[in-house]
Amino acid sequence: MSGLLVFGRTGQVAKELQHLAQVQALGRDAADLSDPAACAAAIYAHGPRAVINAAAYTAVDRAEEEEALATTINGAAPAAMAEACAALDIPLVQLSTDYVFAGIGTQAFAPDDTTEPQNAYGRSKLAGEQRIRAVGGSYAILRTSWVFSSHGSNFVKTMLRLSESRNELSVVDDQFGGPTPARAIAAACLEIANQLCAGRDKSGTYHFSGAPDISWCNFARAIFMEADRPIGVKGISTSDYSTPANRPLNSRLDCSSTTATFCIARPDWRAALADTLTELGIST
Repeated sequence: MSGLLVFGRTGQVAKELQHLAQVQALGRDAADLSDPAACAAAIYAHGPRAVINAAAYTAVDRAEEEEALATTINGAAPAAMAEACAALDIPLVQLSTDYVFAGIGTQAFAPDDTTEPQNAYGRSKLAGEQRIRAVGGSYAILRTSWVFSSHGSNFVKTMLRLSESRNELSVVDDQFGGPTPARAIAAACLEIANQLCAGRDKSGTYHFSGAPDISWCNFARAIFMEADRPIGVKGISTSDYSTPANRPLNSRLDCSSTTATFCIARPDWRAALADTLTELGIST
């Protein structure tokens, strides 16, 4: 797909988008999301066929003290992008998060389930969703979870780094979700953007996460098993691991509408984990 403008250049999904397709990726120097007007101006200047917003304020704990900034970046900037896209009659693909839900229960959340974010980051991302919908243009909001890759900061790389100096780690065992490879998210964004260019009838909110669902603790065990590292992993409760921002216990996402609408299946994170370790130079 040609003429695709991506906000974000160094993040996990942005990196994979550049790996998979010829895109124009804008870093902070070209489009700072703390300046929503500059984001809209960039869209008008490039005149793309579609826009993917892969940039965001993602410092979940710091957002508790910087909620206004997080809301500008995650709420006002996507709104400005949506308005520019609507004016040019082009689609916008916006990445969002499982954190827009309360995270209770054990059932997977459907796209139309009630949102009730429990932290500032979740509230800021929900603000972006709501404002994009209000604009009324062609869009897809793609909520995802537990992103990992060989790039940037993520759970897989953190576990591997900690295993260099420790024989045992304590990891929460009562938070469940689907680890999602950034490359699969990028591929889904490209396919969704392409289909939206063909027709606006698919606009809406969708979910995309890796399968099968698992706890953080068992995900850590899978990482060490795949990496052939004999690291002990002790399961602990969320109440034993205090953080400034509340984390959802249930991050399971119902992705059936994404499959039905776009023919995009949930990726198997186990295969992607093996690929990620290979990219990191770790024999599996």
